[in-house]
Amino acid sequence: MSADELRAWLRLLLTPGVGPDTARRLLAAFGPPESVLAQPSAAWRTLVSARVAQALAEEPPDLALRLERARSWLAASADHHVLSFADAAFPAELLQMADPPVLLWVQGDLRTLQHPVRLAMVGSRNPTPQGQANAHQFACALAGAGVCVVSGLATGVDGAAHEGALEGGGPTIAVVGTGLDIVYPRRHTELARRIAANGCLVSEYLPGTGPHQSHFPRRNRLIAGLSQGTLVVEAAVQSGSLITARLAAEQGREVFAIPGSIHSPQARGCHALIRQGAKLVESAQDILEDLRLVPPAHAGRSSSEPDPTDRIGEDASLLQAMGFDPVSFDALQARTGIDTPTLQARLLELELDGQVARLPGGLLQRMGAA
Repeated sequence: MSADELRAWLRLLLTPGVGPDTARRLLAAFGPPESVLAQPSAAWRTLVSARVAQALAEEPPDLALRLERARSWLAASADHHVLSFADAAFPAELLQMADPPVLLWVQGDLRTLQHPVRLAMVGSRNPTPQGQANAHQFACALAGAGVCVVSGLATGVDGAAHEGALEGGGPTIAVVGTGLDIVYPRRHTELARRIAANGCLVSEYLPGTGPHQSHFPRRNRLIAGLSQGTLVVEAAVQSGSLITARLAAEQGREVFAIPGSIHSPQARGCHALIRQGAKLVESAQDILEDLRLVPPAHAGRSSSEPDPTDRIGEDASLLQAMGFDPVSFDALQARTGIDTPTLQARLLELELDGQVARLPGGLLQRMGAA
């Protein structure tokens, strides 16, 4: 995109009263932004109000500053890109949406946007230890099987999904609700750098745009739109993850959900989705089979997935006694009859091995695997 084209795009999008919907109408009627801005006011007034037409005739007050910031960001690295929906690299799936982005800012490898199999993974910003582990393990297994994991760079499930995908050796896409020169949350600055080096970061917001509550529901539609399916790992009934799942279903994409404890508020969103027709999944294999990336596992499990029934010895008995719901030390001791020092030592070994997690309130929970 040339400097003049970028200026025209930004002038159109920064005009007061011209949101994405109005911009798309003007572009559909008059062509590229240079042509839109060259129209007489009478032509604009066939599509917009007199107030917006007047605004189109004037240069937005912050245009120079925003344009300079965008140019600086684009010039900072060869892997910084801006795409309009006329660009060949613009994802075709987004063009099929009712409200596609007008511009897409990308940091990283543009080829990631054309990856043949992309799966969204979303969930709670405050997951349980099991939910966090599920996100990481599923993403790692899926990435290892050739799936590009798409998520939103948020804390909790999003971050664990990106980390798992990177560990699995696959590319991952982070769709964010800020300009790409701002990492939110800040704690994910290093993670964002690794994603850009092994996939890409995507935003519809101009450089310099900070986080705003309204940005994240709009970001969710792009997460769903970029993906052939959406996996909800863990979510409350009222959550952005369920918005993403609904948007995916409305776009004709598959929706998957991992069930959880009936006692966990963070599992209720997944259970609601399953009741509404989402596919219940217990392993990454279930998703891979649905995406037709592997033949059906006739034995019921993939060869790489540990089967709890194959465990022998004392650890297996202890894990079986724990079950999959949070349990207190005293309750576990009552179930097993193991003396306090021995039980504490065995729990510590299982915790160090990643098979048991300690929850707030002194509770313990068994951890699963993808």
